[in-house]
Amino acid sequence: METRALTVLLAVLLAVTGLSCQVEAGGNSGDESVTTSDDLTSVPEWSREAIWYQIFMERFRNGDPSNDPVFENTTGAYPNRPFEGWSPTPWTHDWYQQEDWAIASGEEFYRTVQARRYGGDLQGVLDRLDYLEELGVTALYINPINDAPSLHKYDARNYRHIDRHFGPDPEGDAAIMAEENPVDPDTWQWTSADLLFLELVDALHERGIRIILDYSWNHTGITFWAWKDILENQAASPYADWYEIVQFDNPDTEENEFEYQGWAGVSTLPNLKKVDVETKGHDGGNLHPAVKQHVYHVTRRWMDPNGDGDPSDGIDGFRLDVAEQVPMGFWREYRAFVRDINPDAYLVGEVWWDDWPDHMSNPRPWIKGDVFDAVMNYRWYMPTRSFFADAPPHLTATGYIAHLDSVESGIDRAHLEAMMNLGASHDAPRLGTSLYNNQTKYKYQAHPRGNPEYKIDRPDERADAVRRLLLTQQFTYYGAPHIWNGDEVGMWGADDPDCRKPLVWDDLAYEDERTVPHDTPRRTDQVAPDMDLYAFYQDLARIRKTHMDLFVRGELDYVLADDARRLLAYVRTWEDEAALVVFNASEEAHTADIAIEGNFTDALAPEATVQSENGQLTLDLPPRTAMILIRG
Repeated sequence: METRALTVLLAVLLAVTGLSCQVEAGGNSGDESVTTSDDLTSVPEWSREAIWYQIFMERFRNGDPSNDPVFENTTGAYPNRPFEGWSPTPWTHDWYQQEDWAIASGEEFYRTVQARRYGGDLQGVLDRLDYLEELGVTALYINPINDAPSLHKYDARNYRHIDRHFGPDPEGDAAIMAEENPVDPDTWQWTSADLLFLELVDALHERGIRIILDYSWNHTGITFWAWKDILENQAASPYADWYEIVQFDNPDTEENEFEYQGWAGVSTLPNLKKVDVETKGHDGGNLHPAVKQHVYHVTRRWMDPNGDGDPSDGIDGFRLDVAEQVPMGFWREYRAFVRDINPDAYLVGEVWWDDWPDHMSNPRPWIKGDVFDAVMNYRWYMPTRSFFADAPPHLTATGYIAHLDSVESGIDRAHLEAMMNLGASHDAPRLGTSLYNNQTKYKYQAHPRGNPEYKIDRPDERADAVRRLLLTQQFTYYGAPHIWNGDEVGMWGADDPDCRKPLVWDDLAYEDERTVPHDTPRRTDQVAPDMDLYAFYQDLARIRKTHMDLFVRGELDYVLADDARRLLAYVRTWEDEAALVVFNASEEAHTADIAIEGNFTDALAPEATVQSENGQLTLDLPPRTAMILIRG
């Protein structure tokens, strides 16, 4: 760590004095070449063993109040209007209660909430590494932290730097950025936020924790340097062909004819230019060559910060936003480029399904070995929620097995094991809230805006019991379990933006949640972390790590599927190890007889042991309970 730190410090000093230094650029300004790795199709072993934790930086922890956002640096992000008297929102604020500046604006909650900032930063993550390690996390997925005006950072101001308000010197970082030529990595320097991020990478690697960053190579924000030049110079801009522009403004008319394509029609997220794309789908196409070159420079910068060919001081891969909207030809080249820098890098794509939520598209073109190692596996969650929570489409045990078999068909084991199995994220209701609202479809009207019946208070005991069933399946099934920050302590919240509340910590005193956004009924809830649930996550992580081969690589065979009594069981086997995982998803106690040999210890209750007799194991299953029985 000391060698790298000295190198980047030298780079900063040389840049300040006006001298050049190749290491700080993360590459040179010439064309990036791609040398194909020996085996592009391999899936990183570490990604199959990962226990993922997703961090939304702005809402994780405010470790340094001195760098809190200022309103002028949010310009260009929705709702992109001034709010008189604006200031960062206190971390412990009642979520639906509008601030004085928000009330004075006369606008409703779901518009003003997008202008909120809480001040989460890199120091907050560094301060809580013990918390993550004790939870059992082995890999971090961090939502975008590139410099950007919004709270979510998918509207990049630039890709090459960490957001100025995530580091210790926002004003100094802005001055450094202004000195650079954005297209020439030889001029790029390291800001204070960049250096603190590299310190975080080192600290994570020292603890054996991997880290991947989230980037959108599909669009930028309207404050992105190339876009600003286009707005000023129109067709005369050297970046005029970087974006999907329908027509430029005619300077000879008084009207503004400027028209362009934005992601999902959002005007603050202009789409980058794609070329040679005849149809949307799984064929060829690419990003515009200049755009692709810039993406390559940024990628190399974070994967090999020293520029010395040793990627150990860089990030371990990428989560790639709206992946199906970027041409497949680009993704194939990108995989080769990334693997040339680090053969052990992991790429996971955000690939949802079409016609949400009734029809699932085919993820297989992205995980054949030439594009991604995995996709965010929302397809695992929908049927799993349906069975355990008795949610639409109300799958039975046999229906659940059939549904899982269907979505996994044609996916080889390596990619299946590397899938990021998630029940919640920054784009979906929190796990507890999703299970609490079990009569709604997953993301259909999962919000009080369009559904006044949607429950926004603390999930009840039934939802908590269902959550533990689902988590037991998640940690003992194919694929890498994923935790959305805050779910481990029982946070609740509807779909975006309500799933993006600031994290609940045990050293802070929070206001009660009593306010409602519309006429949604609710009770008053005290806000505090559920440390019993945190301990349950710890137990599951411990069990998975203790029996890593068994639960990652082991075979899986269903041994019980009782539709009438809502019972399900499967056996995981690896060499001489075996585990029987049993679920009672009903509201009644049942006795289950399972044909299996051996003596078993319940890993969730180590003092409990059971033994088969004459090749049959008889289990008494209380309502909504799960058992992880390890054969001894």
